Amino acid sequence: MSEDKFPGWHGTTIIGVRKGGKVVVAGDGQVSLGQTVIKGTARKVRRLSPGGHDVVAGFAGSTADAFTLLERLEIKLEAAPGQLARACVELAKDWRTDKYLKNLEAMLIVTDGTDLFVITGAGDVLEPEHDIAAIGSGGNYALAAARGLIETDLDAETVARRAMAIAADICVYTNGNVTVETIG
Repeated sequence: MSEDKFPGWHGTTIIGVRKGGKVVVAGDGQVSLGQTVIKGTARKVRRLSPGGHDVVAGFAGSTADAFTLLERLEIKLEAAPGQLARACVELAKDWRTDKYLKNLEAMLIVTDGTDLFVITGAGDVLEPEHDIAAIGSGGNYALAAARGLIETDLDAETVARRAMAIAADICVYTNGNVTVETIG
């Protein structure tokens, strides 16, 4: 996020892990302003059901911006039921080209239990390698931890929870108050 728009705002680690036919999206609850924790119980992982098809989404960045993007994603999914990839690409195109949307400061991880994507305001729809996606302040810590755990006998939820715990131990902008949604 640009420092002039959101000076000192930090927070959020979101991870998506696909393993054993399930996809888990987990996110912490911390929002910080500078060195102060403003809220420790924010819920940044949501289950959407546009057109009766479940989708789980996690967001990092501005909450209002993320909700705007989630609403737009729901509209795209209603127009193309069961086609998450298509809806994500359409959202990314709008986000990149729309005069209002291109100023939004957020990133999303979305999954329908089969596909797993990271959507950015730069117009990217990324399918992660190694069945793990992570975003936010502690995203790289959670990603590294999950990469180390993914080859073990642990299930997707346990990998995600342990990766989030490791990120919370390292990143001062991530806490241990984790919300988890499983799909698939």
